[in-house]
Amino acid sequence: MLDKSKKERKRNGIQPLINERIKYSQIRLIDTSGSQLGIYSSSEALNIALDAGLDLVLISEKSNPPVCRIIDYGKYKFTQEKKAKEAKKKQHSVTLKEVKMRYKIDVHDYNVRINQALRFLQGGDKVKANVTFRGREIQHAKLAIELLNKMAQDLSHISEIQQPPAKDGKNMIMILSPRKI
Repeated sequence: MLDKSKKERKRNGIQPLINERIKYSQIRLIDTSGSQLGIYSSSEALNIALDAGLDLVLISEKSNPPVCRIIDYGKYKFTQEKKAKEAKKKQHSVTLKEVKMRYKIDVHDYNVRINQALRFLQGGDKVKANVTFRGREIQHAKLAIELLNKMAQDLSHISEIQQPPAKDGKNMIMILSPRKI
C-alpha cells in the first residue's frame, strides 16, 4: 500500500497516480469503453495501456483491488478543466448593493434611487436601502419607514422584502432581494 492517500496528494498538489507511479501488485483494469478487463498486475496493465498508446490512471485506491482505467490522461485532464470553467461561468454570486438616501428626499432624487435599485435587482443582486439621519432627525423615524415602505411598494413587481425596515444606529435599513421566478 502507498503511504499517501488521494486526499493528501490533492492537498499537496501532487498529480494522481498514472503509469509507472502505480505500485500495487494487483489492480482491476477498465478499458476506454468502460468495460472491465479483469485483474492484472500493475506491470501487465501498464503494458496493455502503452500498447494502446494511452495512459494507466488510478481511479479508486480504496477498493480491493484498486481500480485503474486506460485513458488519454492529457485529454481527460483538459475536459475536466473545461467542465470546471463552464461551471464557474454559470455561477452568479449574489452581492449586496446599497442605495443611500435621506428621509427628506426630493421626488426626482427618489426616482434616481428607484432606478438604481431596479438595475441592481435586475442584475440579480440584493439591495440594501439605507435612510440616514443627522442630529435630531432620528425623531422622524416614522417618515423613514413610510419612505422605505413606498420604495418596497414601487419595486414589488421585481423584488420581495428580505428584511423589513429596522433601525440600525442612526440609520434605517431595509433589504430587498430579487423575486424568484
